[in-house]
Amino acid sequence: MAPNNDLQPKALAEPIDPIELNAWKRGITPQAEIWNGRLAMLGLSIGMATLLIVRMFNNAA
Repeated sequence: MAPNNDLQPKALAEPIDPIELNAWKRGITPQAEIWNGRLAMLGLSIGMATLLIVRMFNNAA
């Protein structure tokens, strides 16, 4: 374990407003990364659901 060292500055994080966090901002920003993750999960979910439905109907025929 690392020794407890008081020489390192402690970073204080301020809470972020939910409206600011969900804003649609372009570029490499935390908001863009959040939306990227949301859209990736949406695409993955739609793709998996489509694959499941197609395979269910192909096996039934």
